[in-house]
Amino acid sequence: MVNIRRAAAHDARVLSDIAYHSEAYWGYDPEYMENFRSLYRVTEEFISHNRTYVLEEQNRILGFYGLAARGTVNSLEYFFIEPQSIGRGYGKVLWEHLLDFTCRPSGIKEFEIVTSPQAKEFYTKLGAVWLGEVESLLKKGRMIPRLMYGLPSSR
Repeated sequence: MVNIRRAAAHDARVLSDIAYHSEAYWGYDPEYMENFRSLYRVTEEFISHNRTYVLEEQNRILGFYGLAARGTVNSLEYFFIEPQSIGRGYGKVLWEHLLDFTCRPSGIKEFEIVTSPQAKEFYTKLGAVWLGEVESLLKKGRMIPRLMYGLPSSR
């Protein structure tokens, strides 16, 4: 049985490792992945200042998300599942938790998602709308999808 709980500061390293290995799943080159490791490292500070939740099964973290508020804009900064667990429905479970237990109770009506091209389909199937592309922070000249998800009024 899966459990979703608020991330603790001591989870930072495990979450960083999951993010790294989940991104590496797509076969990126070593230079790209080293840039990813440094730019997308999950910090204790991020966990303590943002809505960050982990999905675990038998006390093992399988995935997580982190939703950050930047002024009036909310941004899904992290949404990763460990590679061995991709395709097993955990992403959908985390997504539903994000909407029902994080966004709705907090009055969050929409959030931005800047993601890899491989994840775009996952988010659009869930209802995110493509806004265009932005330049990747990881590789100059590489354009990546920018999406917006608006929560339905009632559910």
